[in-house]
Amino acid sequence: MARHLVTSALPYINGIKHLGNMVGSMLPADVYSRYLRLRGHDVLYICATDEHGTPAELAAKAAGTSVAEFCAQAHDAQKAVYDGFQLAFDHFGRSSSRQNVEITQHFARKLWENGFIEERAISQVYSPVDGRFLPDRYVEGTCPHCGYDKARGDQCENCTRVLDPTDLLEPRSAISGSTELEIRETKHLFLLQSRLQHEVEEWVARHEADWPQLSSSIARKWLTEGLHDRAITRDLDWGVPVPADTWPELAAEGKVFYVWFDAPIEYIGATKEWADSAPDSEVRDWKSWWYEADDTVRYTQFMAKDNVPFHTVMFPATELGVREPWKKVDVVKGFNWLTYYGGKFSTSQKRGIFTDAALETLPADYWRYFLIANAPESDDSSFTWEHFAATVNKDLADTLGNFVNRVLSFSRKRFGDEVPAGAAAGEAEARLGEEIARLLTEYEEHMDALQYRKAAAALRALWSAGNSYLEEKAPWLEIKTNPDGAALTLRTAMNLIHLYAIVSEPLIPASAAAMRGAFTLPDDTATWLTADEAKSLTTIPPGTPFTVPPVLFAKITDEDLETYRERFGGTGA
Repeated sequence: MARHLVTSALPYINGIKHLGNMVGSMLPADVYSRYLRLRGHDVLYICATDEHGTPAELAAKAAGTSVAEFCAQAHDAQKAVYDGFQLAFDHFGRSSSRQNVEITQHFARKLWENGFIEERAISQVYSPVDGRFLPDRYVEGTCPHCGYDKARGDQCENCTRVLDPTDLLEPRSAISGSTELEIRETKHLFLLQSRLQHEVEEWVARHEADWPQLSSSIARKWLTEGLHDRAITRDLDWGVPVPADTWPELAAEGKVFYVWFDAPIEYIGATKEWADSAPDSEVRDWKSWWYEADDTVRYTQFMAKDNVPFHTVMFPATELGVREPWKKVDVVKGFNWLTYYGGKFSTSQKRGIFTDAALETLPADYWRYFLIANAPESDDSSFTWEHFAATVNKDLADTLGNFVNRVLSFSRKRFGDEVPAGAAAGEAEARLGEEIARLLTEYEEHMDALQYRKAAAALRALWSAGNSYLEEKAPWLEIKTNPDGAALTLRTAMNLIHLYAIVSEPLIPASAAAMRGAFTLPDDTATWLTADEAKSLTTIPPGTPFTVPPVLFAKITDEDLETYRERFGGTGA
């Protein structure tokens, strides 16, 4: 089977992420990774906290702690939430790791040797009140493009345009709030992206056919506007140091690499972290996933649209300029925004539902299913509590949960704690098998194509097919005149439950485990079923002991909704 490398955009270190971050990167990457593993592929899912840059320093200052201590604590806090969402990373690393420092410095040296890094004197904002240069988010002000008055010196959160601190109107220090700022000259390293424009265009042209339109259109927009040389160093205390063996003057000044330069390299760094953390009994070859791996590895990335330019244009430019055979991405799955009642989720402004609060409110599977079924793929999608409750109640509680409960409860009541034998399969079971095989194939096609809303709809249709079969056969009536026929119906439905447990695992892993655990099989190692295997509906043999699991999904009541709206707000304002 193929080897699949999967990465999702690195969550930034300053604070717990909101649901928009979850659905825009980590959750779809997890769903895809789980699906690939079930299909028998060799999968490596890598992610990490993005720990460098001005926001980390500012957040540590606000917390009254060192940046290193702040990042270590924040990493553990984020990892705990992702564990709660059952994100099955192979490794969740840190961009401040020794491995990332080494590889980032290696990339920089190679770019310098190949003539793609240049040292330049530039004008930069300096604050006499703070006694330091103010890079990136240390400067706040008004965006010159959209007029947003809380824009930061690296990017406008409102219009997403990339900015330089000197671009801002009415700038002020994010440390002291001082507006008495000066422009002074200092030296920095620049990545000469303009010299790599043609190579990036050729690379995008070879790969964009496999990307969703959102990703390709963003890449094309940036290429049409032209790649500009950009500074890759900053005056900060925290970051990957500029190596003294190559740039002694800048190293002596304490320059570090800019976060947008080292963060994508952390995908490679985190893979080396994964290898270096292997137990003594296991050998992990990290380099085989990244070096000379174009013909052996399929690499898929997941991210929201604001990160797409960095991964379709900027990081490929870096990799091309290194002139070494590092693996480049094959598919970039970009997502639009998930909004909260039409307003943007915002970490900085604490608007919307954050992932830790989500888990305190309801189990992870409720959120996982809703987010994937309403993933913002072709356009933005909106979270409302009313829509969330309707989806959970209809799809999870009524369609899937009710099917599992009534089949197992009724069978135990009438036939005991083992799967009944009953009559041989008939015409209704043959029709059901054909329908299940068709829907399973459709589900697979959508998952392979990374079409999440369509995949969730196909999974929902699989669940609905079981309910339709149950209504057609009506075993609660059938048992009065044809006990063997009722036993056949229930045995077939139990096989459906086991099938649902397997194919639902990428979206709702905890519930899938509960469904699979209902049957006491001596060796339940089934991962996926082919269409022909699914068609037979005979993986659970008669006589198999079973139990009735607790209710999989509780309905969300009107009283629950009122409580949630009071806690989180009923609008995005």
